[in-house]
Amino acid sequence: MTEAAVVPQRATLMTLLRLALPIVLSRASQTVVGLADAIMVAHLGAASLAATSTGATNAFSLLILPMGITFIVASFSSQLFGKGDLASARRYGWYGLIVAAVTQVVCFASIPFFGSVVDLLPYEADVKALMTTYLAWRILSGGAAIGLEALANYYGGLGRTLPGMVANLVAMGLNVACNWVLINGAGPIPALGVMGAALASSISTVIAFAGFFVFFLREGRGLPRPALSRAEFGRMLRFGLPSGFNWFFEFLAFVFFVNVVVAGLGTPAVAALNSVLALNSVSFMPSFGLASAGAVLVGQAIGAGRKDDVPHIVKLTAGTASVWMTAAGLLYLLIPGILLIPFARGEDGPAVMRFGVRMLMVSAAWQLFDASATALAECLRAAGDTLFPLIARLAIAWLVFVPGAWFTVRSFDGGEIGAMVWLVIYLAMLALMLFVRFRSGKWRTMELIEH
Repeated sequence: MTEAAVVPQRATLMTLLRLALPIVLSRASQTVVGLADAIMVAHLGAASLAATSTGATNAFSLLILPMGITFIVASFSSQLFGKGDLASARRYGWYGLIVAAVTQVVCFASIPFFGSVVDLLPYEADVKALMTTYLAWRILSGGAAIGLEALANYYGGLGRTLPGMVANLVAMGLNVACNWVLINGAGPIPALGVMGAALASSISTVIAFAGFFVFFLREGRGLPRPALSRAEFGRMLRFGLPSGFNWFFEFLAFVFFVNVVVAGLGTPAVAALNSVLALNSVSFMPSFGLASAGAVLVGQAIGAGRKDDVPHIVKLTAGTASVWMTAAGLLYLLIPGILLIPFARGEDGPAVMRFGVRMLMVSAAWQLFDASATALAECLRAAGDTLFPLIARLAIAWLVFVPGAWFTVRSFDGGEIGAMVWLVIYLAMLALMLFVRFRSGKWRTMELIEH
């Protein structure tokens, strides 16, 4: 395998952007998939929009743990790349694929339980039925989705972010095309509505992963058979599980927020919140792409023995992401109604618009905090510091955010504004705690790669 990237002596803005652009496009393509699902079922009514958007969120909650584990693949491959050990780095690509295979088994096993779990949530009967159908078809591609992440993180750690971008763009294009056919029907294919949106996502994800996996195998031709090690896989899980649980428990708090706290405000409020979150993903995913690129540079610098370069990389990454998300926040403040037009359709459209405008304007307040927290968390992960961010997210999410939002909405009638304010508080506190952790310098003592 040829070395396609050279570890820079000092990261610059151009270095960061050149590495980040394919990741940003890759993450943006994932955002388009979610937006396409929501927009293309919106004409079917608020129930279909709520079931599709919230169902996608709930499906993602099943995948966030293994996805978080595969993020650590980039940490290992970037540090090994910095050391010049490409053969060892490739093994971590295989370890990520093992996680994907286990994920698919778990996804199949979970399908019979979806109906019982959804029945416990405070949704109207039509939303529950549609959401159960959506989940059963969407989760069929769970292993493929994790496989895409695993391989993208492996190549990203090497500084090769184009393969992951191409795979995700293929998935995006296929998803939009399949949505058009399966949601509304075409020729002999009947209109499947919400089920069609889920099926389109699964088909596109499986095809994109299959192509990416073939690419990975072809690059391995002529190389010695990888000597996979239980000890190495265990070490990856040692650092990867805190990373995965980090995302899982935070997302679980968020799922509780959507499915319990906001669901009590009615279907239009749920549809509006998910529309606002779909729009916020447009700003978050590029920011996360920048943070991932910064993490690659951090890992490569540590692997090359240049830990003193890390603070500069983190400052550069957080600053660039903050500029982007601040610009997005200004749009949310200035033209919220225009941005929400594609979602506010059908007979409940006016109610969705009314809730959504207020929610979107409040969301502008968390953009800077979100950018800082994401950049700091990703760079700490690249250094192997995965346990502290897990503890910080757990404490803030479940001891502050969840009870605060619950009592504000349910006991003090805070409505959708009160709920959104707690999201701002959560992200502000998280950004502060991660900043203090990074400034402590504890990450300098972390040893991700065994000598």
